[in-house]
This record gives sequence, C-alpha cells and structure tokens, in this order.
Amino acid sequence: MSATDRTDPWRVAVVTVSYDSVKELESFLGSIDAASRPADETAEGPAVRVETHVADNHPESGQAGAVRDVAARHAASYTAIAGNPGYGSAVNAVVRTLDPGVDAVLISNPDVVLGPASIVRLTAALASDDSIGAAGPRILEADGTVYPSARAIPSVVNGAGHALFSRIWPGNPWTAAYRQHESVPTERDAGWLSGACLLVRRSVFDELGGFDQAYFMYFEDVDLGFRLGRLGYRNVYAPRAVVTHTGAHSTAESSEMMLRAHHDSAKTFLTRRYPGRLLWPLRAVLGLGLDIRRVSATRRSRRGDG
Repeated sequence: MSATDRTDPWRVAVVTVSYDSVKELESFLGSIDAASRPADETAEGPAVRVETHVADNHPESGQAGAVRDVAARHAASYTAIAGNPGYGSAVNAVVRTLDPGVDAVLISNPDVVLGPASIVRLTAALASDDSIGAAGPRILEADGTVYPSARAIPSVVNGAGHALFSRIWPGNPWTAAYRQHESVPTERDAGWLSGACLLVRRSVFDELGGFDQAYFMYFEDVDLGFRLGRLGYRNVYAPRAVVTHTGAHSTAESSEMMLRAHHDSAKTFLTRRYPGRLLWPLRAVLGLGLDIRRVSATRRSRRGDG
C-alpha cells in the first residue's frame, strides 16, 4: 500500500542504543517531536505516530540511572542489555519486543539530532514504493559538512582499493567508485545506508532477521543493506530528511578498540560476501591489507595526527 492509498498513521518505533550516552541522549530524544511533525501546514507525507525505545548497552555503569531518567522524561521505554553484546544485537533485542502493528523502525545513534520533519520525510520515502526496504537521511557533521551516508556495497576492487589508498591517494579511482554520488542532494538508490540513522520497513527487518549479530560494531549497516538488496528491496537515500551527527567523545584507548573493531568487521563482511574454499587466497590477501591499514591507523591515532 502506498502513502497515497493509506489513511491511518504510520507507526514508527524509534530505537537508539546508549553506552553511557546521557548528554547525547537528552538532545536526541528532545528532537523527536519536531521530527515527527510536518515542517509547515503543507502535507509532506503520511501522518506518523511515534514511540521511542532506549536500549542501554552498559546498565552496569554508574550512569544507568541517569539514562533511565532521561528516557522517562521523554516518555521512552528503557531496556537494559547486560554485557554489551553490540549495537546491532541491542537493536534486535528491542525490535523483538515491538507490537506487531509497528510499520517501521527508525534506528539511530544517540549522538544524532533529528531535523524538523525528518521522520515524516523518511516515512514518505519509505511509503512511496513497496520495493523500498530502507530510507536514509542526509547526515550533517557538527560543522555542517555532509557525511557520506549512502554508498556502494564494498567489493573486492573498490573496497580494497579504498581501504588501502584513501589516505595516501584521496583521489584514487577505487575511492571515487565507492563514494560515487555521496554528496549529491537528490533522492536515489544506494547500496547501503549509514546505521547512524535510517528508517527500515519493519516487515523487511523481520524478514532479514535484523542485524547480523556477528558484528559487534561497524559494518552491521553495510551487511544489512547488502542483504536487503539481495532480497530484492531498495535502499533509498532521501536527502530532504536532514539530521546532524554531533559526534561522541572517545579516549585514545577506546579509539584503538574501535579501529580494531572496524577492521575486524570489514574482514567479517568480506568473508561473508566471498565465501568458499576457492576464494580463500583472496580473503587472505584482503585480510592482510586490512591488518596493515589498521596498524597504520593505530599509529596515527597514537601520534594524534588523525
């Protein structure tokens, strides 16, 4: 059923995952009301009815009570996820508890501020065609620059070339192919959409089994977009919906942990995309290249030069 055929509101569940994210969570939850209403009296899409859920991936910390209090102030449900199983696992745990009548799930980091009418505009994009499984907004960095949130699926050629040469040769053809059209502000199909903020059709998310829990953090969104496409659904970039990624503070130690997690997840994705004994040499070479890149990035992080 398209947006023009439907008269009842779309039920959208907003799901965010906190890891001691009290300050960021306050701003995120405070932006939901304006995001779920049209920016003016002109209809911009279907009516939406929003419910909000906070998954706490660090309930063992001293901030758990504060996270619960912030959620309560914004009428959001609170779910403690013990043991920090990862971003995708926490989202999956919450989605499994949702009422069957929920139509779509807005998955977002807590360090995001939703722009006015952004949920309405994402829902309009999703509702415009039953073949669309996910819609992603234009994501701005805190300084107003556009974050590349809608990209091609990494392949052996463009993924490896981008990973190995993006820093030392920014204009290389592999990075250009991987990031093609990323800053073009027009609605278009993409290979995958950033998990920092995206709206997924609930039925499609369930059909996929949610995020692949083999990914602790990073690449779960790439994998979701890849599997969504294999099922015949579309990932659509909807830049009229705008959100701002404020960024989260991280220590040097956590930065190194995140670098390792990013490269481990990249290897997991490539292993899943190119399985089988015959492709083992290819996976080994790609894995070695990713390991070299991680070591280099870790050294730069310790020196403080990016």
